[in-house]
Amino acid sequence: MVDEAFKRQPVEVKLPAERPSEYFGKYVFNKQKMFKYLPAAVYQKMCDVIDNGAPFERSIADAVAEGMKKWATELGVTHYTHWFQPLTEGTAEKHDGFVEHDGKGGMLEEFTGKLLIQQEPDASSFPSGGIRSTFEARGYSAWDPTSPVFVIGDTLMIPTIFIAYTGEALDYKVPLKKALYAVDKAATAVVRYFNPEVKKVVSNLGWEQEYFLVDEALYAARPDMVMTGRTLMGHDSAKNQQMDDHYFGSIPSRVEEFMKDIEIQALELGIPCKTRHNEVAPNQFELAPIFEETNLAVDHNMLMMSIMKRVARKHGFRCLLHEKPFKGVNGSGKHNNWSLSTDTGILLHAPGKTPMDNLRFVTFTVETLKGVYNHNGLLKASIMSASNAHRLGANEAPPAIISSFLGRTLTDLIDHVEAATEDALSVAGKTSFKLDLPSIPELMIDNTDRNRTSPFAFTGNRFEFRAVGSEANCASAMLTLNAAVAEALTDFKARVDALIEAGEAKEAAILKVVREDIKYIRPIIFNGNGYGEEWKLEAAKRGLDCETSAPLIFDAYLSESSVKMFESTKVMTRLELEARNEIKWETYTKKIQIESRIFGDLCLNHIIPVVTKYQSMLIDNVHKVMDIFPEEKASLISKENLHIIEKISDHESFIIEKVDAMVNARKVANKIESEREKAIAYHDTVAPLLEEIRYHVDKLETIVDDEAWPLPKYRELLFIR
Repeated sequence: MVDEAFKRQPVEVKLPAERPSEYFGKYVFNKQKMFKYLPAAVYQKMCDVIDNGAPFERSIADAVAEGMKKWATELGVTHYTHWFQPLTEGTAEKHDGFVEHDGKGGMLEEFTGKLLIQQEPDASSFPSGGIRSTFEARGYSAWDPTSPVFVIGDTLMIPTIFIAYTGEALDYKVPLKKALYAVDKAATAVVRYFNPEVKKVVSNLGWEQEYFLVDEALYAARPDMVMTGRTLMGHDSAKNQQMDDHYFGSIPSRVEEFMKDIEIQALELGIPCKTRHNEVAPNQFELAPIFEETNLAVDHNMLMMSIMKRVARKHGFRCLLHEKPFKGVNGSGKHNNWSLSTDTGILLHAPGKTPMDNLRFVTFTVETLKGVYNHNGLLKASIMSASNAHRLGANEAPPAIISSFLGRTLTDLIDHVEAATEDALSVAGKTSFKLDLPSIPELMIDNTDRNRTSPFAFTGNRFEFRAVGSEANCASAMLTLNAAVAEALTDFKARVDALIEAGEAKEAAILKVVREDIKYIRPIIFNGNGYGEEWKLEAAKRGLDCETSAPLIFDAYLSESSVKMFESTKVMTRLELEARNEIKWETYTKKIQIESRIFGDLCLNHIIPVVTKYQSMLIDNVHKVMDIFPEEKASLISKENLHIIEKISDHESFIIEKVDAMVNARKVANKIESEREKAIAYHDTVAPLLEEIRYHVDKLETIVDDEAWPLPKYRELLFIR
């Protein structure tokens, strides 16, 4: 099976005859399709909903559904589904046909506005954190008109929210949309200090998706990868990433064909793929699109991950999105490039050409950092998982401490604003002013260094939230970040308005509050090496959250400051937060539980039998040598084998003893009723044994005959033939 994997030839991908711009959005019911298939009045109302956030009128639902159906059936579509994002980190869909009785013994294809707008998935069968129980199964999915409907195969895919019968959000999309509304409202109010013409602020997201590819045959021969997405054992390959020769290297032909395939499908579905390249670790790659509005970008990322997994199998690969599939080499992240922009085209995190533009730039940068500082522990919780915990702080991943790298130029600018004297500010009336701030058009992306150890780095005209995990739903981090920034901006405006009402000039009031906040946010700014041990000590002195235990990190969701922030921005209620934490603790426990079970099985039913058999061969060899050769020569020949036999026995006995201890630790933990305490027990008593046992299994891999070892090794898994 392994040999066959090595013989695979690239699957040739037939490129479309058209240019990408001509087939982009081919399978998306976008405005172009709406204009063609909807009545003019309905089209105008849909544009108002999409562009301006106008309420969707149910009176036009039937017309919209009819237009969608006509377009879809021309593409050969026979089914439709509500496509939503439950709290599983994946997506969900239930397909129904365009089938109804015609009243004459036949059938007809029908798709009504009611079916478009709403369905009833079983809410008790998805994670709900206790909000729904088995005997309270009703939940609702409802169409999100701001995310375009699309077609995959024979199915019309309708992006939706997912809520409980009692109204609580059971997905990521509902709180994300609420957070985007909150930051729009708060940021618009602040930016009008600088430009009264602004009507709307949009949160933008550009994700960078890292992933590994492995041969499907090798993947199938690794039960740990099949069950957990990562290798629970495996000795380092002699060569991995230490030569730095894979990063940005020539893309293997099989991989390039895979990349072409997913890019074509992505572009047809309206996902604006732009970048592809080799990543740092062997068999690790990255793709990235052009940035989009955050809600749409999140939907596109979830869709893209599904496409990648499906297309990988067509090319004889398995796509690994786990944050740390292989020990000792880089893990995979999903860098979230985030920014705010206005309907007038202004990027709020980019400098301008006038002092007022630059004051606006400094204001939004500082208030963003204030939101990050106030909720640094919560932001860490938003990206934490059992899998991402393996990645953070190792091999180029940012540490499990949230800080922000600004670069020398921006740091100097903020220092200058804070230190500027009152004499530097000359206010003339309430509409113009002179400020000792130089115009800074030179602050461009190439003038801002990149700090790969920073979890939240300024990279020119945006912030890069690097700590997000590769298999995570971006919405978790984005709803938290946008809500935190909305809270900071709301507080900023209240303080500025209070000064203005007390008689202070607008520009002077803004500058005064900005200076106060610059002093306040100092602890979150760190331009140094986030990998250094000294940073951990320094971060603790600064009062930043330095917790590393995932179950304890999740506590940040339920801190009073977090609950207050989510409730004040109307993003989530305390009940919803409590439910989500129950899910996070339960998910953490289950992931470690599954890893522990499959690891114990591999040790006792795969590794130990093979090792014992090999050890018996060595023992038999020793006896035969003693029988054939003179005692002095036999002793010399057998000495090394006896040493190996002894080492094998030591490793074997440790593995057997600790696997038994791991099973008992699970039994004790499983009896704990509290999901939080159970997760803590799994973290403290079960997870460490996985690493302890692994050390001895990996040592045995270097001892046992290569032909006898039952699992594909790293040198096979990490290099595509």
